[in-house]
Amino acid sequence: MRQNAKLRRNFHLIALMLLVLGFCTQAAEAQKKVTSPEEFFGFQLGSDRKIARWDKIVDYYKLLEKESGKLKVINMGPSTMGNPFIVVIISSPENLANLDRLQEVNARLSDPRGIPESEIKKLVKEGKAVMCQSMSLHATEIGGAQMAPELTYDLLTRNDEETHQILDSVVFFLIPSFNPDGQIMVTDWYNKTLGTEYEGAGLPWLYHLYAGHDNNRDSDFINLTESVYAAKIMFRDWIPQAYIDHHHMGSSGARLYIPPYCDPIRPYADPLIWREHSWYGAHIAYKLEEAGKSGILNAAQYPGWGHFGWHWITPFHNIAGMLTESASARLASPLYIHPEQLRGGARQFPAYEAQTNFPNPWPGGWWRLRDIVEQQKISAWALLDLAARNKETVLWNAYLKAKRQTERGDQGNPKAYVVPINQHDSLTAVKMINTLLLSGIEIKQAMKTFTVNNAIYPQGSFLISLAQPKMGLIRNLIGQTFYPDNEWTRDDDGSPSRPYDLATHTMNEFMGVRVDPINEAIEGDFQILAGQVPVAGKVESGGDGYVLDGRLNDSFRAVNLLLDKGISVRRMDKAVSGLRPGDFIVSGGKEAILKDVAGETGVDFKALKNRIKEGTHQVQKPRIGMYQRYYGGNMDEGWTRLLLEKFSFPYTSLLSEEIKKGDLIKKYNVIILPDDSAGMIMGEIPARFRRFISAVPPEYRSGIGKEGVEALKTFVDQGGTLVTLGEASEFAIEKFELGVRNIIENLDSKEFFCPGSTVRVNIDNTHPLAYGMPSEGLVLYRSSPAFAITSSQDSEKYETIVRYQKRDLLQSGWLIGEEHLSDMPAMVNVRHDNGQVVLIGFRTQHRCQTHGTFKLLFNALIR
Repeated sequence: MRQNAKLRRNFHLIALMLLVLGFCTQAAEAQKKVTSPEEFFGFQLGSDRKIARWDKIVDYYKLLEKESGKLKVINMGPSTMGNPFIVVIISSPENLANLDRLQEVNARLSDPRGIPESEIKKLVKEGKAVMCQSMSLHATEIGGAQMAPELTYDLLTRNDEETHQILDSVVFFLIPSFNPDGQIMVTDWYNKTLGTEYEGAGLPWLYHLYAGHDNNRDSDFINLTESVYAAKIMFRDWIPQAYIDHHHMGSSGARLYIPPYCDPIRPYADPLIWREHSWYGAHIAYKLEEAGKSGILNAAQYPGWGHFGWHWITPFHNIAGMLTESASARLASPLYIHPEQLRGGARQFPAYEAQTNFPNPWPGGWWRLRDIVEQQKISAWALLDLAARNKETVLWNAYLKAKRQTERGDQGNPKAYVVPINQHDSLTAVKMINTLLLSGIEIKQAMKTFTVNNAIYPQGSFLISLAQPKMGLIRNLIGQTFYPDNEWTRDDDGSPSRPYDLATHTMNEFMGVRVDPINEAIEGDFQILAGQVPVAGKVESGGDGYVLDGRLNDSFRAVNLLLDKGISVRRMDKAVSGLRPGDFIVSGGKEAILKDVAGETGVDFKALKNRIKEGTHQVQKPRIGMYQRYYGGNMDEGWTRLLLEKFSFPYTSLLSEEIKKGDLIKKYNVIILPDDSAGMIMGEIPARFRRFISAVPPEYRSGIGKEGVEALKTFVDQGGTLVTLGEASEFAIEKFELGVRNIIENLDSKEFFCPGSTVRVNIDNTHPLAYGMPSEGLVLYRSSPAFAITSSQDSEKYETIVRYQKRDLLQSGWLIGEEHLSDMPAMVNVRHDNGQVVLIGFRTQHRCQTHGTFKLLFNALIR
């Protein structure tokens, strides 16, 4: 008995010692030195005229990972220009040690199909709220990347109940810079101009190598390296319950926009999404007012129907995707704003006066980067705080959104979409499927032929059921879409209000891929795709050369690779022996090279059964120059560079001075003028923008001037091809004195309005510029020029390649006044002396997205 009592006393003593040891360990962790941002960087982040550079920011997060057990740094890989793209996970040490299980719980709540509600309730109790926030996607909007280290430090070092609750209840994914390359560019540029008359001036070139400001328009097509990383985190590996993308806006309005959005809203999101925006936004607003911040605006300026950037597409992933927009300083230099310079005028913010969603106007004065850092940090913290206080509500709503969207898809019409494998361009159809897979959409592939409504779909076709959590995303990406025409989208005088970007983002229409909506249940043998659909072309033997299908976009890539290897390629000019105009004939070349090209591009090299003796021409390796300007760069030029690289077209960027020097025909046979105004091409800057130009050093001011115009005329006279995209066509019409006019130029928006919509056209695919195209198709019209041929003396030199159809032009988007486009030219080729000028009015290569019209540009480059 005494021995048992002694054992019990010893057991209690050991337990007490272990408890004390645990407390000591926690205390030691709490007291462990964590380096503050000010210590590490040598200044308070947000200080006047100081910016922390990305390499140092990355080093700081790596140091914090060593100093604290509450943080994990993931290097997703190199950015577009080779800098580290990191994601930082912040949570309690216990949660970080249990990430695999928490990820599994999160995945099941995000897609609860087949899980009983009793199990869901257990998962809600076990799980943690997953929050994501990203910073400085637009690199000149520097506040977020400067704020994030402070936010991180506070989460690691604050020892209050609120912070502990956040760390215990939330797994926080932080993207400290969505654009590391741009962050470095802007920091270096700012430091270069610091202390000069050009201090605080904008970067002269694009702050993303390809996309510039448009990197926030890539969360649907996921073309950019950084987009691939973000989609992996948010759309597939971890689907957060809420997400905020922190931005800047202009300087003369509210100090900070916060959620929710204003009207109109885009359809097919679960209603809880819009309620969550108000819920989170109210807490953010309360915390900002509590902290004494003024000039806070919500439910105005930014509509719920916007572009498909990260904060606007996430609601259709069942993520409460939100936005903050801080008033800008001059990068890190302070800006003084007089009271009379402050104004409203944005959506649902008519005047700079107090109203219910703007109760505390900022009075004016000095505005600093530090102000931006502070208000963004309060906003970012408030999101985490509300999620932590209501963790189970957040997770239960994640389940409800997924469940209800699945039920809507199952009960509504259409019930599914079928993507046939037999397409005009089958490889582009596979690209679309692989792009949708990057967004975490469930797609099945038919193992056998199946029939729906007497339509027979071959083996290999794809089925996308709407009975899945991302129903709303699917409806918006591959379903016909109409922008609302109502009181939210018209001014008081009836003028239409321009959408925030495009009026539709229908992927299949952009890509020229047939997608069939199905209103009934589909039976068949299907298999869920577990990963990207592989493509690998084959090289057939037993022929006299090889044929590449000219209808495939990727055949152009294959041809470029072959020409680069010195392999002869010819092109069909007429239909012969089953071949079509535009098909490519390959002669010679080592079999190993051909197999490599086929494997890389997915293009089949089909055996040529009979030698073709006539009706072909030799394809020359293109020598392409493309105009590149300063003044912040031209996003259309950047995207076009990316497109050319994706399809292995060789090109050279042409600056103003090289064009002015002339002798262009010696280096180039094609010159591209990307979409731009005549004034920007010429360097004739409108008066309202001249004050911005004077803030830029002279060596970064561009424009080809009269000398450049004469050089381009000589280039065309000597046999060159000038390709003008979008608004650049008006430059060519004016400066080359072409017998063409823009028929919609002076129309009032109440007469004609088409802001980013897919429109039906007829295509003359017997013309070399349209080889490989279908005879009918869709083009993306975005405030584009449309043409009328006015020349009478030499009208035979004017050829219409693409013409708008006569009626029922609109496929998706918004079109007012279709009669102005009816039966009018959309793409014109003008034979000019020994060369030609190609006018493409619509958006033939928009953001590397409009695959369905790529060939209309490619054909102008490979002749």
